[in-house]
Amino acid sequence: MKKLFFAFVCLIPTLVFAQTIKTDVLILGNADAAYSSGLQVSRSGASVVILTQSHPFSLDKIKETKSAEVYKIYENVQLKRIAYIKDLGKKSTQTKKKNSAKNKVDSIKLFRVINDTTIIAVERSGSGWEAKISKGKSIKAKVLIIADNNDQLLSNLNIASLKPMHLSALNYTENLYRTTISGITGTSSFLSLYHLLIPDQENLLYIDPNSIEIGQAAGATATYAAFFKTKTSLSNLKTIQSELLTYKLPLIPFADVKVTDSNWLAIQKIGVTGILKAEIKNEKAFFNPEKEVTNEEIKQPIKDYYYKAQIWFDDHKDVPVNLENTVLLVAYVGNKAVDTTKTELQKKWNNSYKFSSKYDLKKVLTRREFSVIINEYLKPFDQVNVDKTGRVIR
Repeated sequence: MKKLFFAFVCLIPTLVFAQTIKTDVLILGNADAAYSSGLQVSRSGASVVILTQSHPFSLDKIKETKSAEVYKIYENVQLKRIAYIKDLGKKSTQTKKKNSAKNKVDSIKLFRVINDTTIIAVERSGSGWEAKISKGKSIKAKVLIIADNNDQLLSNLNIASLKPMHLSALNYTENLYRTTISGITGTSSFLSLYHLLIPDQENLLYIDPNSIEIGQAAGATATYAAFFKTKTSLSNLKTIQSELLTYKLPLIPFADVKVTDSNWLAIQKIGVTGILKAEIKNEKAFFNPEKEVTNEEIKQPIKDYYYKAQIWFDDHKDVPVNLENTVLLVAYVGNKAVDTTKTELQKKWNNSYKFSSKYDLKKVLTRREFSVIINEYLKPFDQVNVDKTGRVIR
């Protein structure tokens, strides 16, 4: 979505006078998930309103999360924006005092927060939603995110049985992990896109209010539907996954590969494909990036992705996964020139890839090195689709 979405425009404070506020995404809640989903919506180029029922929304709350690593994901992108919104909040408080009789609503162009507002009802409005609030106002949105467990709020929603999304534990007996849109920090759990999209809850996402990662995933999913004017059930998995990776959300929760790692993106992409699988230990997922790759662990997964790999592995039985053999593999499967590939890799080995080892064709590759090479020269994550169960579509 980064390429497809509009570029994020400068935030400009405006005052809303209309009785009906229109936005792309409406978020109900005031905890971590509400903020992270709203932030992701705005970063991806859609407009969002966060509406709270009680306890005014705190922009400092995200700093108080127990997961310091998750907060680091946001630091570079959001600190200036947080400062801007805080400054706007101070100005808006003064504005409210001066204009209380006019009941003006404070906003910014893509990201708005309206605190302490009573919701009378939440109803369908065409393919979207309308929240009727006090004093005769309403908010219309293409997609609704509920990041709140408030009983009164849920009772105002005209749905007989509201079903929340649920998480899955990472395992490799099935392929659902390939449909992940969020790994959950400190666990081996992940959120599948298809466990977020609930039948009969079209353009409605009901999420855990306290999960920053799930909030971010929901924000990207909501933005896809709003931006492309479609239903959440028609969400494009790869587009949403790519958007979230752009903003440093781990799709597979590797405990031993941080977002600051220079090879983080390649490792995440190969992890999602399952070409290299995590070790599950003490309910956490470990990639073991410095461990050497074996022929046995990669043979079948690569065959699953590429027909030509079947022939290559038949001709190269039980060969070590050293640099030379890996070059021969990617050159054959990816229709690349062997000598050119070797030359490119030698130039990039230490400078671009930041590998600590020396370029050596006889060297058995680590999982880190193998991931980077396969990701760059075969691109299984970017170029091969999967179905709703995670089965590879060739």
